[in-house]
Amino acid sequence: MAELQPVQEDYESLLQDLKRRIRESQLRASVSVNRELVLLYWRIGRDILVRQDRERWGAKVIDRLAKDLKQAFPDMKGFSPRNLKYMRTFAETWPDESIVQQVAAQIPWFHNCVLLDKLDQQEVRTWYATAALQHGWSRSVLVHQIETGLHRRSGSAVTNFERTLPPPQSDLAQQITKDPYAFDFLTLGEDARERELEQGLLAHLRKFLLELGVGFAFVASQHRLTVGDNDFYIDLLFYHLKLRCFVVVDLKATAFQPEFIGKMNFYLAAVDDLLRHADDQPSIGLIICKTKDQVIAEYALRNSTTPIGVSEYRLAESLPANWTGSLPTIEDLENELSEKG
Repeated sequence: MAELQPVQEDYESLLQDLKRRIRESQLRASVSVNRELVLLYWRIGRDILVRQDRERWGAKVIDRLAKDLKQAFPDMKGFSPRNLKYMRTFAETWPDESIVQQVAAQIPWFHNCVLLDKLDQQEVRTWYATAALQHGWSRSVLVHQIETGLHRRSGSAVTNFERTLPPPQSDLAQQITKDPYAFDFLTLGEDARERELEQGLLAHLRKFLLELGVGFAFVASQHRLTVGDNDFYIDLLFYHLKLRCFVVVDLKATAFQPEFIGKMNFYLAAVDDLLRHADDQPSIGLIICKTKDQVIAEYALRNSTTPIGVSEYRLAESLPANWTGSLPTIEDLENELSEKG
């Protein structure tokens, strides 16, 4: 009796399902291995701390431990004197093992080393560890976010979201904003025009999306809206996957002016009427300017009934000096994003 062959569509469905399960299993195994490794390093660091404190061991004990551990486990990496010192500092910085399990052990070991090297406040370390876990940042992206001061910029735009959007969408909308936006990947001068700024962002769209944050999907640039007998063009149009709404971005290579709000109100009304699906949430506007006066922006937004945020942008040459010390190159970011893709 001839053996029956599976229907091609059924076979492909099975194959795709098995491949998905295998990848998920590999990911779970990788996460588990990383967690156990980080916890092992924490416990080694804790034991070194305890012995040095209780037995008054000197610093040379780390060199001795490194030599003996390498001899005992020749196939394992990570027992260099430098890494043992990281373990000791790690345990000293994160004294509560339960917190280590919840946060630090969920990200790779060398991410934790970055947090130890570049940050001196535990609250800020926890913020970046949580963000790295949530967004799946590579190490170079984590370094970049720290050096551009993301924790200070995140959610800092001047907005009217609390008044114009229902909770919890208003909170989430606020969280996706930044002020200022760090366009450090652009090499434009301070006198750059809006079109040049837009073209630069489009030329480095992947880096621009990284700066905007997780959830932004690019829709179009210079998107045409036909209203009456006239055409109007939106600088940049995005869709936010978590907010489930369009995000209209208006770029201004000048200081913020109150009249920008009226223009954005018009864009949002047109987008909601012409593009918004019945299941979409109300569209959000984001005006990104060269500079802004906080008080003027707050006054301009006070009586607006559509959700709008106002932020500044910073180019590489105008970032504060302590932010630009060792930013990754454009090539580094491209490599990191390629690895994530």
